[in-house]
Amino acid sequence: MINQQRLFNRLLHLSEIGKTDSGGVTRLALTETDQQAIALLSEFMTEAGMQVRTDAAGNLIGTKQGRDAAAPVVMTGSHSDTIVEGGMFDGALGIVGAIEAVQSMNERNIMTMHSIEVCAYRDEEGCRFTSGYSGSRIMTGKHDPDKLRRVDRDGISVSQALQALGIDADSVGLAARSPGSVKAHVELHIEQGNVLENKGHSVGVVTGICASSRSVITITGEARHAGTTPMNLRRDPMAAAAAVIHMIEREALSTGTTVATVGSMTVTPGAVNVIASSVVFSLDCRDIDEQTRDRVLDRMIAQAKHICLSRSVDFDIQIYGRGGAKLCSAEIQEQIKQACQEQGLPVFTLPSGAGHDSGSFYKFCPMGMIFVRSRDGISHNPAEWSTPEDCAAGSNVLYKTLLALAVEI
Repeated sequence: MINQQRLFNRLLHLSEIGKTDSGGVTRLALTETDQQAIALLSEFMTEAGMQVRTDAAGNLIGTKQGRDAAAPVVMTGSHSDTIVEGGMFDGALGIVGAIEAVQSMNERNIMTMHSIEVCAYRDEEGCRFTSGYSGSRIMTGKHDPDKLRRVDRDGISVSQALQALGIDADSVGLAARSPGSVKAHVELHIEQGNVLENKGHSVGVVTGICASSRSVITITGEARHAGTTPMNLRRDPMAAAAAVIHMIEREALSTGTTVATVGSMTVTPGAVNVIASSVVFSLDCRDIDEQTRDRVLDRMIAQAKHICLSRSVDFDIQIYGRGGAKLCSAEIQEQIKQACQEQGLPVFTLPSGAGHDSGSFYKFCPMGMIFVRSRDGISHNPAEWSTPEDCAAGSNVLYKTLLALAVEI
């Protein structure tokens, strides 16, 4: 149904905003570059025949008016911002694909009972102000005024960044939608992993966003001379950390669904000829089943304590984030599956290990997600790539899903 060439041309056009020498894209949230992207997306929405506006939080919204103006709207979209040196598809495909779906409907003079809104959400990545999903969270009534005081590396606060773009920081809470005003939220997004590619599928039906936890582990031993301390007399936190990390990998592998990552580590004093005094490292643990995540994390902690005790080093863990799973609506999953079948695509389900704007709508309204295959599973990287054919396949599935939810008449 959709125009594949127009879709991909728009993705390429959008990727020129914030393009870096490496071929990546840098559009940090609420910067002038991000605002340029919003302006271009507004042009695309206008070309698609939508009524375009910006809400109090700076989210861009294009509306295809439905027959019943009082009926709850069907929402779709994604985020306009990127990380530093990101790719051209993360976030962008969900907005541009939705615009293309609506334009294709309008070109066929298709009317729906419910209005369809395409949204470009602000500050999903959270890498400028260390707090993500800001635009979609505010829209669903989760505004935290304290976050307006957060600052970036240059000392610019969220409030100041909003004001610089002409957005009244004191009024962003007015962007909140009233309960019952949104019938459903569907987001098209690249997978950002390699499951679809390994299975040979271009499109996937997302079952939910995984429950995640983030922790900081500290193992404390005793700093000594590396050359004069016998191996059996050492209290080496680095050796203990290595054993703990190996155990973490083993426990995550045992479930078949859990993923666990140690992504950062600080060694003190960090000298080549000194046994470390302490090692501090992160632990990110996720599973689509919250209880499984908790059981695995509990086992990891118990075994880590045992490992450290046996090596005469001290163990401490601080769990500073333990979010629940955000499951996609069974009804919307069925609509997406049917749309896949109508396009001659295999029905393949998978969870999302990454967070998305759709998670903000969990419990606010039924939500669902459509994944598109990522080449080599690479994302948040200039090498991020999804083929024009796969982008079109996902957009066609979105087109059919939106029509089913908005009720074609």
